Amino acid sequence: MSELAGADRFNINSQLEALQTRYVGTGHADVSKYEWIVNQHRDSLAQYVGKHSMLQYFAVAENESISRVGYQMKQKMLLPCGLPPPPKEEEGEDE
Repeated sequence: MSELAGADRFNINSQLEALQTRYVGTGHADVSKYEWIVNQHRDSLAQYVGKHSMLQYFAVAENESISRVGYQMKQKMLLPCGLPPPPKEEEGEDE
């Protein structure tokens, strides 16, 4: 019985690794907060642009044309959360 549980655990982990390599937004252990939130925003914007009824809703709410709202959302997809934070410096290098 324990061999089956170990095999199942290995199978689930291999499936998770396959998903993480195939789809960018699924993340992994080393994903920073910034990368995670950028993926969330891009997924949301792609969903809104892909659904015409959502574009209509946003266009009415913003009093803009549907194509302009779609264009603005596509532009937001480039940098949805602004510039990335500066990389942290290692504290062990004090030379």
